[in-house]
Amino acid sequence: MNPFEALLLCLVAFGGSLLTFFSGFGLGTLLMPVLAVFFPIEIAIGMTAIVHLSNNLFKLALVGTKAKSDIILRFGIPSVLAALIGAFLLNFLTEIAPLHTWQWGSHTCTITPVKLVVAILLAFFSVFELVPRLRHWQVDQRYMIHGGLLSGFFGGLSGHQGALRSAFLMRAGMDKETFIGTGVAIACMTDLARMSIYLGHWTQLPPETSITPIILAILSAFAGALIGRRFLRKMGMKTVQNVVGIALLLFSGLLAAGIV
Repeated sequence: MNPFEALLLCLVAFGGSLLTFFSGFGLGTLLMPVLAVFFPIEIAIGMTAIVHLSNNLFKLALVGTKAKSDIILRFGIPSVLAALIGAFLLNFLTEIAPLHTWQWGSHTCTITPVKLVVAILLAFFSVFELVPRLRHWQVDQRYMIHGGLLSGFFGGLSGHQGALRSAFLMRAGMDKETFIGTGVAIACMTDLARMSIYLGHWTQLPPETSITPIILAILSAFAGALIGRRFLRKMGMKTVQNVVGIALLLFSGLLAAGIV
C-alpha cells in the first residue's frame, strides 16, 4: 500500500467513524468498498469487521453505560445467531468457481458469486441513503426479534447491519444517547460473532500486507469517534447520505462487473 492509498484509507476510516457516531449508516459502509479495491472482497469484509469492532468497542467505552439491557437481549441474541449464518454463507460463496472472466485493457475482470451477492446488497442498501422516506424508516417494536435476525444476517454476509438495526431500534422509545449506546453494544456482539468466521480468510494474507491497513484504519476511526462525540450532535446528514448512496451504487456496478 503506497502513501496515497494509506492516506485515502485513513480519510475514509476517519470520516466514516465521525459521521456514523450519530447517523444511520456505518463505518463499514464506507470502508469496505475502499479495502475491496486492494484486497479480495471476502478479505475486505473481514478486515472491515476488525476495524468496525475496534471502533465499536471504543465507542462502547464512551457511551456504553447508556445501553438498555432488555433491548440488547431481545435484539442482540438473534443478531448474533443470524450473523454466524450470514458469515458461513459468505464463506460458502467464496468457494464457488468464478462465473466469467473478461479483459478490460490489461486488467483481467473476474465475476464471482460472492462479488455479485455483495454488489446486490450494496445496491439495495444504497437505497436507504438515497430515498428520503427510507432514511427515517422505522419498524414496530414488536418485530424486534425479526429485526435482530435480519440485521445480523446481512451484517454477517456483507457487513451491512446499521441501517436495519437503526430502523428497528428507533421505535424502542429510547433517547438519543441510549439509542446510540444500545446500538453500539449490539454491533459489538454481532461483530464478534462474524469475525470468528471471517478470520480464516484474513489469516491467509501475509501479516505485513494486512496488519498495517487495519492499524491505520483503527486509529483513524478512533479519532473520528472522539470528534463525533464532541461536535456532531446537530449535524445534518442529507448531503452526506446522497454522496454515500451514489458511491455505493457505482461501486456495486464495478463489483458486479468484476472490475474490482
